[in-house]
Amino acid sequence: MLKLRANPERHKEARVTRQTSGAYQRWLGSLLVLLVLPGAFAFSAVMGRQSENGASSPGLTFDGDTALWTMAIKPDKTADFEKVMTRLREALTQSNDPMRKQQAAGWRVMKIGKPLPDGTVAYVHIIHPVVAGADYTIMKALYDAFPDERQSLYETYRGAFEKNLSLATGSTVVDLSK
Repeated sequence: MLKLRANPERHKEARVTRQTSGAYQRWLGSLLVLLVLPGAFAFSAVMGRQSENGASSPGLTFDGDTALWTMAIKPDKTADFEKVMTRLREALTQSNDPMRKQQAAGWRVMKIGKPLPDGTVAYVHIIHPVVAGADYTIMKALYDAFPDERQSLYETYRGAFEKNLSLATGSTVVDLSK
């Protein structure tokens, strides 16, 4: 028969490890919630909402009256990105859709002067006022306006685009110009 002897020091280590492990798991869980939850809200703002009858709304809509949407562009492709943004301006301003013209009136794209640490270049879409219910999907507006250029516009945009960095939407609470 095998006899087991209790080693008090060993049990003490196990208790400390379990306590540390539990604290670490709670800390890690909290960190994950803090990282994932804002992303879920941003994702829902970016991807639109489901209407009551289950049909999806436009692809990229914003809440509030202002949206700041930052994306990273490959450093050697900034001229390509800016050409696509120029075509977007043409698509919006030349559209027969009054909503598209409203979008153009309140949409600016700003290039950040200093490259990001990874070498990419940040561009910020400053949209004010946001047109309620309007679809701000860049490629959708381009495809609608220039159906014969779909492939080349896509390849140029996709070749320049690195990643979305952030999206902030909200309403103005104090207008300092007034």
